[in-house]
Amino acid sequence: MEFARHLSEHPATAERRAEILKDPGFGNYFTDHTVVIDWTEGVGWHDARVEPYGPIALDPAASVLHYGQEIFEGLKAFRHADGSVQTFRAEKNAERLNASARRLALPELPVESFVEAVKLLVQVDEAWVPEGDGEALYLRPFMIATEAFLGVRPSREVSFRVIASPAGNYFGGELHAVPIWLSEHFSRAGHGGTGEAKCGGNYAASLAAQLEAQDHGCAQVLFLDPTDDFAVEELGGMNVFFVLEGNRLVTPRLNGNILHGVTRASVLQIAADLGLSVEERKFTIDEWREAVAEGTLREVFACGTAAVITPVSELRSEQGTMTFPGTGADAVWARIREQLLGVQTGAVADTHGWLTKLV
Repeated sequence: MEFARHLSEHPATAERRAEILKDPGFGNYFTDHTVVIDWTEGVGWHDARVEPYGPIALDPAASVLHYGQEIFEGLKAFRHADGSVQTFRAEKNAERLNASARRLALPELPVESFVEAVKLLVQVDEAWVPEGDGEALYLRPFMIATEAFLGVRPSREVSFRVIASPAGNYFGGELHAVPIWLSEHFSRAGHGGTGEAKCGGNYAASLAAQLEAQDHGCAQVLFLDPTDDFAVEELGGMNVFFVLEGNRLVTPRLNGNILHGVTRASVLQIAADLGLSVEERKFTIDEWREAVAEGTLREVFACGTAAVITPVSELRSEQGTMTFPGTGADAVWARIREQLLGVQTGAVADTHGWLTKLV
């Protein structure tokens, strides 16, 4: 696919960019450009281009505004010691985007076009890639239905775009263990629904519970499946893991409600490489409470592209608070995080071929 280039005539100055990169936060600032590919029924993907970052012109009747037909991805670009910029498992993100597209009745984008779009944006906006410890350029590919009509059917016009944002620690400040809130009145997804698709509706469905979590001093909310013995599913934006005695790592099985996390899959592989016994299975809230009472639970941690790996210190609920050990720097989560970030940043050998050079 050939991409036309329409570069910004008013990019951020070097001074302004340096000011932002001193403390980028997460999702607060955006680079100078975006990559766009349009799709039209009967034509396919066309008009691929780089253009200045800015507002999107949409008709008020655009399908995405009325029926929520949209999907997105998240991945990062890392500056390596040799000056190159590389991304992590981009093909996996492209494959997941297409799985989400199938569920939301959107067109699939060729994997190579996804990777090329990401590569092109990073090449154009390379100066925005931060170099601080744990920092990266966060990339947000997304696809929206743009046809103007009022009627419940798949849109015949679609736009795929990629934007980028320099990113620091997802939770702000130094990495630390976080408390999470157990949602007992809300569900994130239902069987046969869109739970395993990365679409905005799933995240919108988590926001009321997220506000409830914040009211109880928690950084994230945990959802259960009330139709399956209150099995643990995932957090509002991350997958969850449990370290049990006997060097066992347990995570909820993928049941159609849970996002196929790229970081999740990587954690499972790294854990196996480190000699842990990996289990993907149903893990209920009762088993969790029993493991705490019996002292067999060693650690709880969450993972995702944005937050990487974050230890969990407590589970708060209307029934009380469970406190977890294993939040120190010598814990299993820390060993896995060190390996994961090491591969992403080039400090650890990429034995699984997960990296793609962008610049």
